[in-house]
Amino acid sequence: MINIIQMLERSAAQKPDATAFLDPVSTVTFAELLAQSEQIGTYFLQNGVRDGDAIAFFMEKCVDVLPVMFGAVCANAFYSFIDVRQPKERTQSIVDTLSPAFLITDETNAALLPESLTENDTVRIQQINDIAAIMRRTPADRALLQEARKRFFDGLPLYVNFTSGSTGTPKGVAVSHRSVIDFIETFVDTFGITGDDILANQAPFDFDVSVKDIYSGLYSGACTALIPREYFSNPTRLMDYLCEADATVLIWAVSAMCFVSIMNALDYKTPEHLRLIMFSGEVMPIKQLNKWKKYVPHATYVNLYGPTEITCNCTYHIIKREYVPGETIPIGIPFANEKVFLLDGDDRLVSDPDIEGEICVAGTCLALGYYKSPAKTDDAFMQNPLNDRIYERIYRTGDLGKYNAESELLYIGRKDFQVKHMGQRIELGDIESAAMALNGIERACCIYDSVHQKIVLFYTGPLEKEQVPDLIREKLPPFMIPNKTIRLNVFPMTKNGKIDRVSLLEHIGK
Repeated sequence: MINIIQMLERSAAQKPDATAFLDPVSTVTFAELLAQSEQIGTYFLQNGVRDGDAIAFFMEKCVDVLPVMFGAVCANAFYSFIDVRQPKERTQSIVDTLSPAFLITDETNAALLPESLTENDTVRIQQINDIAAIMRRTPADRALLQEARKRFFDGLPLYVNFTSGSTGTPKGVAVSHRSVIDFIETFVDTFGITGDDILANQAPFDFDVSVKDIYSGLYSGACTALIPREYFSNPTRLMDYLCEADATVLIWAVSAMCFVSIMNALDYKTPEHLRLIMFSGEVMPIKQLNKWKKYVPHATYVNLYGPTEITCNCTYHIIKREYVPGETIPIGIPFANEKVFLLDGDDRLVSDPDIEGEICVAGTCLALGYYKSPAKTDDAFMQNPLNDRIYERIYRTGDLGKYNAESELLYIGRKDFQVKHMGQRIELGDIESAAMALNGIERACCIYDSVHQKIVLFYTGPLEKEQVPDLIREKLPPFMIPNKTIRLNVFPMTKNGKIDRVSLLEHIGK
C-alpha cells in the first residue's frame, strides 16, 4: 500500500455499506465516500489541479467535507485545514503561503475570512457537493484518475498542518502519504483497532491528533464519529453523544480529557463501551487520569508522545499500574520503525538513566519539512551527528527527556521552558508537577517572567492562592518556590488544545 486512497478502496470493497464517518446530522458509508471522492477528484483534475497543489479548507470538520478532502487526494493534491477562530492576519499569512488551487469554505465561515479574499477567491462546499451529485449520474472519468494514479509516488504530501502561530510566523508541516501509511499501519496493529470499533474524534482537522482518528478508521474499517467543537463546552451534550455513538476508542488531547474530568461530566453519564483511551499533547495530570480510571476502570489507557513533525506520535506507554500525584507517567518506548534517542548539549548519545538529553527522532515518520520554508526546515531536520557513514535525517524536537531505571523514556519539558533562576537551573515542569500534586489544584502551568526575573505559577482549582506557597514549599527547594501565584477560572488554550503560555504572560501585571 503506497497511496492513502488505497485504504479507502480496501475498506469500500470489504464493507461497502458500513458507516465510515458520522456527525450529528450526516453519515457516509465507505462505498459512498469512495464514489464521491473519485467524482470530486475528477472535478479537481478537470479544473487544472496539478500534482502537489494545495486544496485549503476554511470551515469546521463535518461529514460533508470528507469527500472533498479525499477528492483532493485522488487528484494528487494535498489538503490543509485553516482554523476559523484565529486572527485574520494569520489566516491571510497561511493562504499566501499555500496559494491554494481551491479555497473551500461555507456560508457560516466565509464572513470570517480576511477582507482581501473575495467571493472569487473561494468556493462554497455546497457547490462542490452539488457538482458531485450531478456527476453521480454519469461514470467518473476513469482515465483522468488512472493517469493521476500513474503519476503518484508516496513522497507526495498528503496534508499540511500549520503550527506555532501563537509565538511567531505559522509553519506548515508537510506530511507525506508514505509517513502516514507507515505510522497508521503500526498504530492500528499495536493497539488492536478493528472494524468493530467506533472512534470518537475530538480534534479539529487542522490538528494532527485527528490523523489518527481519520486514518485508523479508514485502514481498519472502523467507524469514526466526529464530535463538533462546541460539544467541548457542553459536558452533558458531549457525554450524550459519546454514549449514543457507542464510542469504543478515544484518541484525545490532554486538555479535552481534563475538560471532562474537571467538569465532572463522568458523574452525569459514563460511556459504557470505551475500551481504549489514548491521550497526548501535554503532560496528563495524575488526578485527572485517576478520575477517568475510577469511572472507566476496564479501559486500556495509553500515554502518547510526539510532535507534528514526526507524523503524530513516536513513543507510547500503556499504563499498567496506579500513579499518584507527583509521579511522572513515562512517554514510553518507540513505535516500530521509529528511532527515538537522546542527545546531550555536545551531541553525544545519552543512554544512562536520569541523564537529560534532547529527544531526537529518525525514520519514515519524519515530515517532508516546512512548506515553502527551506531555512526553517534545515534548522529542525538535519544529519544525525552520531552517524558519519551515511545520510541519516533526524528531527530535533526541542523537548528534553531522560530514561528511568526500566529504560522507559520520560518527558521533562521544552528546552525553552528550562530557566536559570537565582543561579540555579530549573525545569518549570517540576514546579507544575509539584503544584498538581496538591489537593485543591486541578491543573497548573508555570512560566518565567524574564523581565522581572520571577517564577509565576498559574493554576485552576478551589485551593486559595495564599495557601499555595506554603504547601508547595514542603515539596520544592527555596529557589523553586513561585514568586507569584495566580488562580484562573480556566486556562487560555491554543488552537491545538494546549495551554497558551503566551496569553498567560498578559495576566502577570493584573
